[in-house]
Amino acid sequence: EAEAAEAMGKESKSAKKAAPKKKAAKRKSRAKQPVDQRIKLFWGVFNQSLRRVALYEFNQKKQAQAKADELSKGGKSPHFVQKVKEAVEEA
Repeated sequence: EAEAAEAMGKESKSAKKAAPKKKAAKRKSRAKQPVDQRIKLFWGVFNQSLRRVALYEFNQKKQAQAKADELSKGGKSPHFVQKVKEAVEEA
């Protein structure tokens, strides 16, 4: 009986080794595909507390700078011009 048990033990070990391991199936990504969003560039005139005071088209930088200079002359707070990116909604 002991020999029979040993023989069965060896057979079950070799059977386990012979069975090929199954690879885990790859899961598809559940993340949403990013939607391409169009962005337009503007010039924004900002005050000292980073609040946008005016917005100009990108080709109107001189006008934006003039507006910032005009607002800064008041003496209360300096104003500056900075690029602003905004999303464009397609109709």
